[in-house]
Amino acid sequence: MPKVGMEPVRRQQLIDATLNSVAELGLHATTINSISKRAGLSSGIISHYFGGKQGLIEATVRYLLTQLKINLLAKTTADDTLSPRERLNLIVESNFAPVQQQHDSTRTWLSFWAQSLHDPALFRLQQVNSRRLRSNLQVSFNTLMPRDKAKQAAELAAGMIDGLWLRCVLSRGEADDFHHAEQLSKSYIDTLIAQFGEQ
Repeated sequence: MPKVGMEPVRRQQLIDATLNSVAELGLHATTINSISKRAGLSSGIISHYFGGKQGLIEATVRYLLTQLKINLLAKTTADDTLSPRERLNLIVESNFAPVQQQHDSTRTWLSFWAQSLHDPALFRLQQVNSRRLRSNLQVSFNTLMPRDKAKQAAELAAGMIDGLWLRCVLSRGEADDFHHAEQLSKSYIDTLIAQFGEQ
């Protein structure tokens, strides 16, 4: 029987162990045993807290999404005098933050997104992530250009951010590569503002 008050600690241990296992073994080779061994916990506790491997996988994806959201909110809510361009740059930075470059995170993201093509629950989470990025971008673009252009700019900027991040991961990029991709994304946003912005 788990100790009272230990659930948040144990759940995080299992999520961390899942990130480690998926990064090392891949999603298909990750098992309840590989996770519980890395967490130093019994395999039964996974069923107790998450209902099984699938529930733990979904919780791990939600954890990564939450970290992305927390990072962005920390940047954008700390200063209410941000210009729309500054807010757009912070959105870019949050998507290229150090946690999004870490080996465990990048491999896990790739495994989850590949599996989302076959798993409805993971597909829904992928859609949430995509919509959130586009929505965050569009809020700032809305103040710089007509609404229809803002929607188009948000879609283009989201595609650029995702594409450059993916290229860095697939080429096993180092911190300098991610930084370069971040700068390219910011430059592209400047181009979109100049192209679609109200003159």
